[in-house]
Amino acid sequence: MVQRLRQSSSFWMIVACFCFSLMGVFVKLGSAQFSTSELVFYRCIAGFVGILLVVLPQGKSIKVSAPMLKLHMSRSVAGFVSLLLYFYAIAHLPLPTAVTLSYTSPLFLTLLTIFYLKQTPQPRQIFAIVLGFVGVVLLLQPTLESTLWLAGVMGLCSGFLASIAYFNVNKLGQAGEPEWRTVFYFSLVSSLGAGVLMALQNTPLTTINSKNIWIIIGLGVSATIAQLAMTRAYSRGKTLAVASLAYLTVLFATLFAVLLWNEQLHLSSYFAMALIAACGILSNVLKK
Repeated sequence: MVQRLRQSSSFWMIVACFCFSLMGVFVKLGSAQFSTSELVFYRCIAGFVGILLVVLPQGKSIKVSAPMLKLHMSRSVAGFVSLLLYFYAIAHLPLPTAVTLSYTSPLFLTLLTIFYLKQTPQPRQIFAIVLGFVGVVLLLQPTLESTLWLAGVMGLCSGFLASIAYFNVNKLGQAGEPEWRTVFYFSLVSSLGAGVLMALQNTPLTTINSKNIWIIIGLGVSATIAQLAMTRAYSRGKTLAVASLAYLTVLFATLFAVLLWNEQLHLSSYFAMALIAACGILSNVLKK
């Protein structure tokens, strides 16, 4: 039974969803003290160091061929920018809203797959995608009418870039690239990128002390586990089928938001979130 679970892409995606929502909690808590670039740096450097500690003693090589390196860079850059926008959205929006906007990625992923494979989409699939983005408009409506419109747009852009990253993760898995190497390059590129942004930011870097180090540790551990689990799920399962389970992160994030901050969204926002999730899953199911 345990062995079957370990081989199941669905199991690993559920683990990833829970840990990603937990990561969102630590980002929300940390945003009161740390800048977005600092949070991204600490989130990614933890994965980078963790991978090195596991991989180097085993003598595994990080070298890849030129075509694979191109895929790794495409995945890493898209994932890094997506992460920056996602963390910004979490810091400025209710956690369930930010997570839902980022998890429009399956909708974008469906479109990306259709265009990349040059397939004619089914009418029902087009309907599901259009209806899903109607849900996006409903969810963004209160945000765009306030001073938080930028955070809303950032969250949506995060979803688009995440779809590009996930698409490349699946291609890397199909090419036989191990999960650890995909995470390694993503963590390396993101750590370097966030480090540069930290050096350029106008405000002083936040001092890590006994009162906030637990946030950094929690962020790094939850993010690393989530990244490894997500990479394994996408590399072992069908991209669109696994992507449908990503919406569990919205559910977990909503529960955390209610329990920790008593965040209560308008009924229309919950309806929009459910509509986006349902249409994302439907568009994936209809994809053959």
